[in-house]
Amino acid sequence: MRDEAVLDRDAFISHFADFVAASPTSYHAAAAAAEVLTRAGFVELDESEAWPAASAAPAAFVRRDGAIIAWRAGAGVSATSPVRVLGAHTDSPGFVLKPQPDFTAHGWAQLGVEVYGGPLINSWLDRDLGVAGRVVTRTGEEKLVCTGAVARIPQLAIHLDREANNGLNLDRQRNTQPIIGIAGADVSLAELLAHEGITADDIAGFDLRLFDTQRPERIGARSEFFASPRLDNLSSTYAGLAALIVAEPAEGGISMLAAFDHEELGSETRSGASGPFLADVLDRIWAGLGGGVEDRQRALAGSWCLSADAGHSVHPNYGEKHDPNVRPLAGRGPMLKINANQRYASDAHGGALWRSLCAAAGVPTQDFVSNNTVPCGSTIGPLTATRIGMRTVDVGVPLLSMHSARELAHVDDLHGLALVIAEFFA
Repeated sequence: MRDEAVLDRDAFISHFADFVAASPTSYHAAAAAAEVLTRAGFVELDESEAWPAASAAPAAFVRRDGAIIAWRAGAGVSATSPVRVLGAHTDSPGFVLKPQPDFTAHGWAQLGVEVYGGPLINSWLDRDLGVAGRVVTRTGEEKLVCTGAVARIPQLAIHLDREANNGLNLDRQRNTQPIIGIAGADVSLAELLAHEGITADDIAGFDLRLFDTQRPERIGARSEFFASPRLDNLSSTYAGLAALIVAEPAEGGISMLAAFDHEELGSETRSGASGPFLADVLDRIWAGLGGGVEDRQRALAGSWCLSADAGHSVHPNYGEKHDPNVRPLAGRGPMLKINANQRYASDAHGGALWRSLCAAAGVPTQDFVSNNTVPCGSTIGPLTATRIGMRTVDVGVPLLSMHSARELAHVDDLHGLALVIAEFFA
């Protein structure tokens, strides 16, 4: 990735669109990030093997399932070097295929799916859907697969449900199972995977999900909006990836991207933010530099995490859902996310750091705080602060339609986040 791919907004957005299209699942996102990093000269490490010291391998990354952690070490790095972490996540809400997914109903061939996270279920209706994820073969090999448009969750016609426009009520089991063909035509998941070069006899296990096959698109009167699936949270993952590549780390410091999986489920997995992945990587980096327990604590005392996750722009048709005085708007910069109950990890020191970074990058910023009557979501920020003991601040770009199959952001905010993260790393 060239510097202009970050500094130039339109080039950045074009590369980001390609990254989203290449990342229908968290496994694909980690693989796509690994490909970008490898082209930029980063070395992939294996958790089961010995690692070189960060001073000997100053640009490296490691993957764990659908998560990836990458880092760059500045000149003069030592066992007490602080780290600046950009935390994000690679997964998005949607639908995951169940075991033995093939079934028929009323003459239709269908796939059994389970709801993953908290999607806007109605937004998945009547879309051209593909199947993507990973398949493990009987030899233990892991293969990534991604079909074309093969499925659809059809909505009931208005003629058969005259009250649909007065309040659509979808049963998460009965009304969400996609069709893939006509029964009796030997249509099945195995047939779909055969087109990906995998036979039924090869399959020992799979983690597969549906995805919207429509590519990201710039829309709006001046092409100022970016309509796309999975902006929550590939927007932060890619911004961190691009910034890590182009921003030289500070002397004696370490810059790091930590993109976790399973945030939409609560992060309590081996590749989630509540798991040991980040701590494992940090321990190995500092130990490789000759550090002990006290060195690690000294390094942590000087470290920061930017927890970057998408947030909510004020909605033109539902303005009452926002705080009456704090009304972030798409196009006015990435947000500092604040919550008195620590659903976000930001505090006064973190806010001061964030605002100084935005000023240095020449990027506007705005605050987000919830309306007191609307429950506030959370992020990996409080989890990282609690598990690692690292000072953390929560930020992110404002979206419309978060958790929809297709979300909306402003191109200036997407680009601006990358510029601020680059300043954070420098």
